[in-house]
Amino acid sequence: MKLDSILVIAATVFLALSSCTTKKTLIEKSTALPTNKSNKEEQVTSNNNIAPSIIEIDKVNDALVVNDTTFVNLRDYSNDFVYDMKYATEDNFLHSKVYECEACYLRYKTVKSLLKANEKFMKKGYRIILYDCYRPLSIQKKMFEIVSNPKYVADPKKGSIHNRGGAVDISLVDSNGNELDMGTPFDFFGVEASHYYELLSDKQITNRKLLRKIMTQNNFKIFDSEWWHYNLKNAQKDPVSNFRWHCD
Repeated sequence: MKLDSILVIAATVFLALSSCTTKKTLIEKSTALPTNKSNKEEQVTSNNNIAPSIIEIDKVNDALVVNDTTFVNLRDYSNDFVYDMKYATEDNFLHSKVYECEACYLRYKTVKSLLKANEKFMKKGYRIILYDCYRPLSIQKKMFEIVSNPKYVADPKKGSIHNRGGAVDISLVDSNGNELDMGTPFDFFGVEASHYYELLSDKQITNRKLLRKIMTQNNFKIFDSEWWHYNLKNAQKDPVSNFRWHCD
């Protein structure tokens, strides 16, 4: 075989391999999950009720763009929150651990608003403490089996904003990590927990008003009977999900 023929064949093989590598790289980028600042890939599992649809590629900046409705882990976007995820323990009104492990997943648009709110709190010397975030529908069903009262647990037939990735149960801690006095504990089911209950101390009322003011300024709505519960505006329009996060 002549030398020039060999060179042509070699060049053709090289171009074919290069093309495959380029395509593979593009596919890997387009299906990658959201990453934190250290580019560590977050492992997420699904039970096929939803696909955690994620990414578009910004061709100009060669960056991954997260869709607003994508489920993401709050820890990948900030280290400035405090976590006390009650339903991953038995320290809750159910007296039962219903999450396999603790995590705070939310839709990306919820995370963005929560980050802005926490920045405002931090300027005043406080931080958000989280009790519950996104709740898979299967967990909602499990909770409803334990306490079958829609006054306390949303009926899974309808689903809650927690099941849509648009609700958070929160309070505030000070610079020493002490929770602010809000007049009742989290998940206290009495009239005292209402935003409109007034037979509280001046400090308790001030603390609730601070929480409410900054959260509502950052695209959240109150839930009348629970001072700790906030819904992202228009989150009701998102579908109920049964996405389950990965536990190590």
